[in-house]
Amino acid sequence: MLAIYRREMGAFFTSGVAYVFLAVFWLFSGLFFYGGVIGSGTTDTSSLFGSMFLIVLFSVAVLTMKLLSEEKKNKTDQGLLTAPISLWDIVLGKYFAALTLFIIAESIVFVYAFILNYLGDVLWTPLLGNYFAMLFLGAAFIAVGVFVSSLTENQMASAVLCILALLGLYLSEMFVSGFENGNKFQKAVYFVVSKISFYSRYIEFTRGVFSLPSVVFFISAAFLFNFFTVKVLEKRRWS
Repeated sequence: MLAIYRREMGAFFTSGVAYVFLAVFWLFSGLFFYGGVIGSGTTDTSSLFGSMFLIVLFSVAVLTMKLLSEEKKNKTDQGLLTAPISLWDIVLGKYFAALTLFIIAESIVFVYAFILNYLGDVLWTPLLGNYFAMLFLGAAFIAVGVFVSSLTENQMASAVLCILALLGLYLSEMFVSGFENGNKFQKAVYFVVSKISFYSRYIEFTRGVFSLPSVVFFISAAFLFNFFTVKVLEKRRWS
């Protein structure tokens, strides 16, 4: 796994993906920080994290689009799949490389905290809570992106499909919001969808609520989609 991890980390920077991802992430987070925190004269960063959900969604699609689709396009996937390493090593090596880059990008919030320290007392509890909430969200989204990347050999198709998948997860609760006061079936659908809603579980952290079930949810989602990716590669290995 470490060999795959080092290889992918190097590929991120030599291909320029890392620079594009970091630039986009830091640009928008900086705009939201200036507008929502500095412009409001507050040291509470909750508004910053609330605004970053969609940026995480789109930037993760860029980050993960080439992880497995490029292997398939360049016909290097067969050599990788027949190498004397487990499929979990392949998937997790790529997954943790993407997650590491995401953590680097997200850690810009500590630079913002340093800036806020000159304006007043930094509210560390909500800042750290939101930081880890975004980390868990990114971990789950990256697993979805790696899975989508395993389904196609076209990087742009992978990015578009990933965005659509993540938007579906984002908007799912909104689609069934009218079912909340409907009949028993509609209420059941609303209940299920609300329980698997990525957005509502993330946004509660930005409101100062630390929810252990939501943490478990994001970790479980990351494991589940990595498991799906392993199954896709397993099928390809024996095809």
